[in-house]
Amino acid sequence: MKQTGVLKTALKRGALLTAANWPAVLIQFAAELTFKLLLAVPVIGGVLLVTLLLGRDLWDLVSGDLRDIVTGVASGLVAQPIALASFVVAFLVVLFGGSALMFLVKGGTVWVLAEANRTVRGIETPPLRLAAVRAASRFSIENYLGGCALLSRRYLTLGFELIAIYLVSAVVYLIVVFGGYRWISNPTLLVAWTLVTALLSTLLVVWITVVNLLYLLTQIIIAVSGHGVGWSVREVFRFLKAEMWDVIGVFGVVLLLVVVATVASVGATTGLGLIAFVPVATLIMLPLQLGAWLVRTLVFQYLGLTALSAYLHLYQPAPATTERLRAAPAPHS
Repeated sequence: MKQTGVLKTALKRGALLTAANWPAVLIQFAAELTFKLLLAVPVIGGVLLVTLLLGRDLWDLVSGDLRDIVTGVASGLVAQPIALASFVVAFLVVLFGGSALMFLVKGGTVWVLAEANRTVRGIETPPLRLAAVRAASRFSIENYLGGCALLSRRYLTLGFELIAIYLVSAVVYLIVVFGGYRWISNPTLLVAWTLVTALLSTLLVVWITVVNLLYLLTQIIIAVSGHGVGWSVREVFRFLKAEMWDVIGVFGVVLLLVVVATVASVGATTGLGLIAFVPVATLIMLPLQLGAWLVRTLVFQYLGLTALSAYLHLYQPAPATTERLRAAPAPHS
């Protein structure tokens, strides 16, 4: 029989274990920032190519988000096949290289949190003491790098399979959407197809969200069980069958917290924008906005790892599946 308060216990335990292993949050933040900076290099190069070769206005190209900039650069370079090919190759090299870095870093994070969840007992039981939280830390450079090394091959395999799913989903979506606009000539049907396109976009977002959740659960099971990708994917569906509602509950609560944090961040940014016209305030706007972005990103990383730790608590593998990994200590760097 299931214990009462499983969802509350999982979330509380996940939050405390993540706080106890706070260096993992900083490493995830640094890895994500590095990935974005790496992606910016070919994008900036593409912007300069379009500006120099085609005489496009620089500010028009950089006035949107990353997706808008990449789309604008690619469309601007269509008339220059060699330049377009160079941009695409550079972007893909950085994308796959940066993604590999993210996969490797995630291995160390999941390893540390999985070990903390396995070895720490009763941290979520009142009364809460700072000493107990400190004692729950399982983070060390050796342990973290050992987890990265031990899980590297399987996490790279899983990660590039995830990228393949992304690419296939995007290609199918674009073929269906733009194919429909190309073959429909009736204005009434075009209006209806616009509504269908909005529905397809919503379905794509839901599909990617489900894929990301399955990907995270597979990472967890690989780290806990020590098995390969194929076995772990099958184990995810057994886990979901047993703990479906608790997993949905953790996902929903964390998603709600992310939405609240996003709204608060947007409100703070808007409030800062209202005083931007004041000469003295303009001098301090940039560091304030940078600080707000930093806090928001760290909060999002913390919430994501809290959800990961909560899923770790919910997953109860058969005892035989953990012996293999426990018997093989992580290699130290």
